Amino acid sequence: MMRRRDLLLGAMPWALRGAEWTRFQVACMTLPYSAFPLQRALTGIAGAGYKYVAWGVNHREADGVSRPAMAADAPAAEASRLAGRCRDLGLEPVMMFATVHLEARDALAVHLRRIEQAAAARIPFLLTFGKTAPGEYETFVGNLRKMAGAAESAGVTVVVKQHGGNSGTGAACARIVAEVGSRAVKVCYDAGNVLDYENSDPLPDIAACAKEVRAFAIKDHRNTPRDEDCGPGFGEIDHYKLLRPVLRTGLDMPLACENIFEPLVPRPASAEQVDGLARRAREYVETVVRGLMHQERAL
Repeated sequence: MMRRRDLLLGAMPWALRGAEWTRFQVACMTLPYSAFPLQRALTGIAGAGYKYVAWGVNHREADGVSRPAMAADAPAAEASRLAGRCRDLGLEPVMMFATVHLEARDALAVHLRRIEQAAAARIPFLLTFGKTAPGEYETFVGNLRKMAGAAESAGVTVVVKQHGGNSGTGAACARIVAEVGSRAVKVCYDAGNVLDYENSDPLPDIAACAKEVRAFAIKDHRNTPRDEDCGPGFGEIDHYKLLRPVLRTGLDMPLACENIFEPLVPRPASAEQVDGLARRAREYVETVVRGLMHQERAL
């Protein structure tokens, strides 16, 4: 007679069978702190209890001018120095934004510079995306192919996330990854964007790309009572079901909180309010991960 445990294991996604547990790295992007200086973002993220951070995109500095967290043309040594500032605060940088769409005219040159920056900073993941509108798909894929060798040599994985158009779903991004055919080009899953841009349920979608997922951009989304992105746990996405297909990959996998805000209400006016939301997001994601690990180990 087949036991209940055997039945459950037989129904599990590929990533739950036999591999080691995924080492989830709960991170906060500096993006929610874009209205405040970068250094304030870093101290806020560290103070909210995070061990990992992701850079991006711009920050309003003390003089009132918005500047990139890391300029696209900055020397690699500058990225190394910023990584040092993060580590001095107890934050390990795990991801940075490319900040240019993959089909843009200068996309390849910018991405190659970003790969150099990421390598100098010892950042394992470079996050990128585009729209892949009609007529631009080959450019999008071609640029990824051209940068793949440099990324692999540098020990950097370029991760593509969902951003509408022909890259609007995880299944579409998995197709792109397959066409590129490099272990240095994989998927960053953004469930909020799938529900937002495509009005598509991310839960069946992630099953179509789980083998290629190496990171998550964590955000939630609500269609009602108002259509808007929000922080994890404030929206309509079940993060327990979302993460379950990638529980056993044996990989380090960042879960980078991109949106931490409450729906329906204005954005915080103070950095201290953002700190509180950052802490809540971390606690929520850690609760989900802890619960999933406990449940699966009990099977």
